[in-house]
Amino acid sequence: MISIAMWSGPRNISTALMRSFENRPDSVVLDEPFYAYYLKKTKINHPMRNEIIHFGETNRDNIISNITGPIPKNKKIWYQKHMAHHNIPNDDINWIHKLTNCILIRNPKNVILSYSKKHELLSIDQLGYKQLFRIYKLLNSNGNNPIIIDCSDLLKDPKYYLKILCEKLKINFYPQMLSWPKGSRNSDGVWGKYWYNNVKNSTRFYPYFINNEKISNKYEKIYLECLKIYNELYKIRFH
Repeated sequence: MISIAMWSGPRNISTALMRSFENRPDSVVLDEPFYAYYLKKTKINHPMRNEIIHFGETNRDNIISNITGPIPKNKKIWYQKHMAHHNIPNDDINWIHKLTNCILIRNPKNVILSYSKKHELLSIDQLGYKQLFRIYKLLNSNGNNPIIIDCSDLLKDPKYYLKILCEKLKINFYPQMLSWPKGSRNSDGVWGKYWYNNVKNSTRFYPYFINNEKISNKYEKIYLECLKIYNELYKIRFH
């Protein structure tokens, strides 16, 4: 029995990885349980903001009690997809020690190119890099190092890296993790209608490719801040 917290920022193939785990026979998944709380607490304007708050849980204590509690639906594995930036700076996040934590990282160039097409990018705080490093430092300080996986590694060889990930999690690898049925899921957050078009049309991880598109100069400062953190985490990823 294992509850996995997979931490990432937005536009990190995190939903595809959630699909991969949901296709296992022994797993149940949870999609961004803190999103409604984050929107209500910060008053940030996101697409579908009111709908997300209406349908989601906004009481932080209730969320933590739920996700650190028993695994639902009599499954052995609870895969929880978390956005690192949904942890607000002054929030106590020591509860994460009750879960098995993983960090999913992606080169910030690709994140910024993808994110800026969907939503206005004004701050590094929107992309989760600083928050991911906070999670890493907290876990590391307690000798509870998280498993770090890079998106480009995973996309280059999904079978190889999923096998290693499962080995590190001490769970069996299933070939079913490599593909899944097309379409939306009942487990998708309501925000999937806005953010999940690509993954809803997918049946597997998209092949890795090098994006030669240029980042706008207005994002240069954010990019360099993110890149510094990304490089620190990249050095200690598993590969």
